[in-house]
Amino acid sequence: MGTTGFDAGELATLLDGRWAGIRKQVRDALDGVPLQPGDDLDTESHRAQTLEQLRLLAKSGITDLGFPVAYGGRGDTGGAVVSLEMLAGNLSLMVKAGVQWGLFGGAVVALGTERHHERYLRDIISLDLPGCFAMTETGHGSDVQHLRTTATYDAATQEFVVHTPHEAARKEYIGNAARDGRLAVVFAQLITGDKSHGVHALLVPIRDEAGQALPGVRIEDCGRKAGLNGVDNGRLTFDQVRIPREALLNRYADVDPDGTYRSPIASQSKRFFTMLGTLIRGRISVAGTAGSATKLALEIALRYGDARRQFERPGTGRETVVLDYLAHQRKLLPALAKTFALHFAQEELVSTLHDAPGGEREQRELESRAAGLKAMSTWHATQTIQTCREACGGAGYLAENQLAQLKADTDVFTTFEGDNTVLLQLVAKGLLTNYKDQFDDLGTLGMAKFVADQFVGAVIERTATRSLVQRIIDGSGKDDILDRGWQLKLFDDRERHVLDGLGRRLRKANRENAFEVFNNAQDHVLRAARVHVDRIVLEAFVAAIERCRDRRTAALLNKLCDLYVLSNIEADSGWFLEHERITPRRSKAITEAINALCGQLRPHAVDLVTAFGLPRQWLTAPIATGAEARRQEAQHAQHAHETS
Repeated sequence: MGTTGFDAGELATLLDGRWAGIRKQVRDALDGVPLQPGDDLDTESHRAQTLEQLRLLAKSGITDLGFPVAYGGRGDTGGAVVSLEMLAGNLSLMVKAGVQWGLFGGAVVALGTERHHERYLRDIISLDLPGCFAMTETGHGSDVQHLRTTATYDAATQEFVVHTPHEAARKEYIGNAARDGRLAVVFAQLITGDKSHGVHALLVPIRDEAGQALPGVRIEDCGRKAGLNGVDNGRLTFDQVRIPREALLNRYADVDPDGTYRSPIASQSKRFFTMLGTLIRGRISVAGTAGSATKLALEIALRYGDARRQFERPGTGRETVVLDYLAHQRKLLPALAKTFALHFAQEELVSTLHDAPGGEREQRELESRAAGLKAMSTWHATQTIQTCREACGGAGYLAENQLAQLKADTDVFTTFEGDNTVLLQLVAKGLLTNYKDQFDDLGTLGMAKFVADQFVGAVIERTATRSLVQRIIDGSGKDDILDRGWQLKLFDDRERHVLDGLGRRLRKANRENAFEVFNNAQDHVLRAARVHVDRIVLEAFVAAIERCRDRRTAALLNKLCDLYVLSNIEADSGWFLEHERITPRRSKAITEAINALCGQLRPHAVDLVTAFGLPRQWLTAPIATGAEARRQEAQHAQHAHETS
């Protein structure tokens, strides 16, 4: 039992969750390995260091987690995601590892068949074959279905001809392309005869073993970026590059030697979304890593706030620790509460991915939840890291204190692996399939096609969690702002009301104006997605508290959960007041309760953030490691001596 009134070991175990063993393995594997960030280096040196660190990771025994056992892996998809998020102290290394073993290797596993697995996977795991994932194009980022790179089959030679027809079809911002990658998974429009069969993935060699670009492949360096400069992002252009027929990753479609196209999925659109759905791991990994970067920033800021003194408290003769100020608590503690909430939601998401949802509906639900959490987690990271920087004043702006680099490196998370605004639209469209019966009269060209044909999901419900939530709501009957049943019902009611209103707006669509109606309702669409994610995040937090065995630890988590809920309501008080879900008096009571909760959680703040168990080697900021606190204490002692 810790000195702060809760069981720190119990909390750490709860946070480590299902993959506690993997988290421990990663902590042990990283301990003593020189994986320090190279952000003070020039671009080429930083890239070279990151590649060498990637080789050290390959020898650590943690990079094989997500690969099939038959080819040297451990078949632990969830463990692979968790291990990647543990690298948040060196985000260039994390992204480069994600490209090699997540995107590139993951695509070969998910979209390839035995012939690809046998030939490539062992070398991918060992890093003997560095690769890249070439999807995004200059002219098409989020709209993957309409990429313009082509792969045209030549039956006479039994080869695909991969070609970039114009500049807008150039593969853009491809990690591992500018310097190190030798093989690329290239997404292109597959053409046999005169017919296009939609986007498929093919393995295209881009460099020889000496590192020279192969004939027909033009490689350009994207150059220096705002952050992540240990990652060699590049551009790829293909000029009639010929690859063998067997280079097609053919799990979902194949081409016979004579050019006959075959697929077990008849619908081109359905086939595309099925292929894309197998690659969801990258999006989930980004959400988890954003969460880890947020935890690191909060630990730095909270440790500094617990040591930094400013302005003398009357009658004490000592300056006040800044974390004792309510304004400072208001900056950091609601962010900490939301970080806990997102952590538990991420854990549920990774478990769902690992357990491999079998049906089409379950897969669409997974994709929708991954999209929503990725958006909310990365936006939360961007906002919280900035808040942490401000909370640390000028010290937070110094490179040695890590926050500036965390800001720069995570900024792109809001737009890679899916632009957040587009991802929230995906979430909302999935929710709207509940209304598809209302849209049936619009025909295939109206909203029914726009929504139902593209996203065949439904509102995500985890049976066990929803059962627990309903039991809490039914057993409550109270309307106290700290009553969990009231809170759950309020979030659920907000989601239903917003979604019902959106359904009514879109009901006005017809054949001619379906796009305009949807476009004009995008503010409503994004709100529906946001409040849906808020609700599932709260439910994940509640379910985690139910798993906590220690009474005092659960009580502290309940206060954190209250802070998450009430901060959310306060931020959205305009909606709750306009729709008469709360009164002005209750709105004031919520603000007062937030202040009180901040005061109650303040003594435990550092212990709470430490319980996340980030590898200690990532915490190097002097303001967080005690060096700055010792310096200030020495100054205070010197000042006291001089004035005595």
